[in-house]
Amino acid sequence: MKKVFFILGTLLLSLSTYAAMNVNKIDPPFWYTGMQNPELQLMVYGEGIGNTAVSVNYPGVSLSSTVKLESNNYLLVYLKLDKDVKPGKMTLTFTQGKKKLVKEYELKARAKKGCEHKGFDASDALYLLMPDRFANGNPDNDQIAGMAEYKIDRNDPNARHGGDLAGIEQHLDYFSDLGVTALWFTPVLENNMTGGSYHGYATTDYYKVDPRFGTNEEYKRLIEKSHARGIKIVMDMIFNHCGVEHVWIKDMPCKDWFNNPDHENSFVQTSFKLTPHVDPYASKYDFSQMNDGWFVTAMPDLNQKNPHVYRYLVQNSFWWIEYADIDGIRMDTYPYADYDAMSNWMKELNEEYPNYNTVGETWVTEPAYTAWWQKDSKLSAPKNSNLKTVMDFSFYDKINIAKTEETETWFKGLDRVYNSFVYDFLYPNPASVLAFIENHDTDRFLGEGDNLPMLKQASTLLLTTRRIPQLYYGTEIMMNGVKNKSDGYVRKDFPGGWVDDKETALTAEGRSKIQNDCYNFYKTILNWRKGNDVIAKGSMTQFMVQNGVYAYARQHEGKTVFVMLNGTDSATAVPLKFYKEILKGAKQGKDILSGRTIAFGEELKMGARESLVIEL
Repeated sequence: MKKVFFILGTLLLSLSTYAAMNVNKIDPPFWYTGMQNPELQLMVYGEGIGNTAVSVNYPGVSLSSTVKLESNNYLLVYLKLDKDVKPGKMTLTFTQGKKKLVKEYELKARAKKGCEHKGFDASDALYLLMPDRFANGNPDNDQIAGMAEYKIDRNDPNARHGGDLAGIEQHLDYFSDLGVTALWFTPVLENNMTGGSYHGYATTDYYKVDPRFGTNEEYKRLIEKSHARGIKIVMDMIFNHCGVEHVWIKDMPCKDWFNNPDHENSFVQTSFKLTPHVDPYASKYDFSQMNDGWFVTAMPDLNQKNPHVYRYLVQNSFWWIEYADIDGIRMDTYPYADYDAMSNWMKELNEEYPNYNTVGETWVTEPAYTAWWQKDSKLSAPKNSNLKTVMDFSFYDKINIAKTEETETWFKGLDRVYNSFVYDFLYPNPASVLAFIENHDTDRFLGEGDNLPMLKQASTLLLTTRRIPQLYYGTEIMMNGVKNKSDGYVRKDFPGGWVDDKETALTAEGRSKIQNDCYNFYKTILNWRKGNDVIAKGSMTQFMVQNGVYAYARQHEGKTVFVMLNGTDSATAVPLKFYKEILKGAKQGKDILSGRTIAFGEELKMGARESLVIEL
């Protein structure tokens, strides 16, 4: 009898060992031939897959290694692709005892070489929008069965509102008419989170567009149609964290996949203070809390120091470039991720795509801090971030203080901006710094007001100075709002993006008189700066504030644009003798904003908060 029980027990153990073997998902879903790095990591997910052996049968592809993680439901398969491997479908065979499971995996040909992918630069004007809040082009995808509980409620500023990729695609002519050359969407990848995560910063699938926005194919088609209009697409990515509903949290691959993984019993939140990166006296405690702490309980902090996490994220960024032909990357919360890992990612990306560009969110208002993060900065040597573009929070800070002040010669009003630009000597490449007056994480520039002259002046400065400018959706129609109510109040729906909207700002007929005044200002200056090498490539000469006027010149190959901004609420007159080196005896110039001819005499009279962009 004991022998019978022994045989039965052995049989049951054998069945339990070999019964479960499924492949639910392979990331990336396919890959490309001709990449510089011959290594390909496949993350295979499925019940019991970690207990299998793997073989591959395809010319030019060999198995480098397999990595079994703590969870048996994951298996990392590392393949080596020969330089001349051909596109096609190969077979992956998973073996567990006598059981075999065969999966097909495709290698595709690249649509173009890495050097042919051109990123955004100072010739562009980026337009940031939130897909959920711009336009609802397909109401059928508002409610998706099977997703975590959420609601569509346009009266709730923090709920999903139903905007999608179809809505953006239907209004591409609007962006063309306005004159922007690049669209930056807040993240479009799946955020299958309770409540809906309308903003997109809690990723639950790195290879899938959120179905409430559309499909991967729709995203790719939108990019193709944008390119046909000369509009680039910048993809918002997040390497620092994912969403708490990601399968990686529900079924953790291994304990060091995340920083501070015991979040349920011992939650560690980041300090949000980024200074330990540059502080020569920083404690290990402060650095660890800042770098490894979670943003919020809903956003687990990924451990990029884990080489498998790192490789997964790097491949994901390359995959979207190849698959969707995105024209740039905006990396969220850049300094919160591991410095060395991000530096290596940028190095790999720059080698694969030498003409590409990535902007990192570096939210500190001191220019020295921001410059420390830019590629080839002497401030961080011997370290090198390899990050080409950083975000100019100093400019944002100074212009938003200046708007409430009268400009004086000592640190008031636009003199703050002058003094901020003085520190451009810290940047290896000032022309590759992204500037803005507002974004989705700040108050609207107008606050709760409607000061159009102030908005025009700030935007004139933004769009003519030596920076890559970024606009925020709705600014061109004077959308306002403040964060102290909630983030949703600075992320309102664009009027006319929904079929039941009573008002629309998508057409001149639907806009009010003051909205058209604002829109036409942006349309004029944005279309003028398109293809304008003086603005895109020109040098910059700035002058100290005189009589409340801040002035600077942009010059390139014998052409000059002279910008004059009266930063006071009163009319003023400024002697032109200060600007002889720029004017060089010129008798007149044309103001591109008004179309007027500006005569140069002994002095120039300017109205309150008047802005001039003069072509000499």
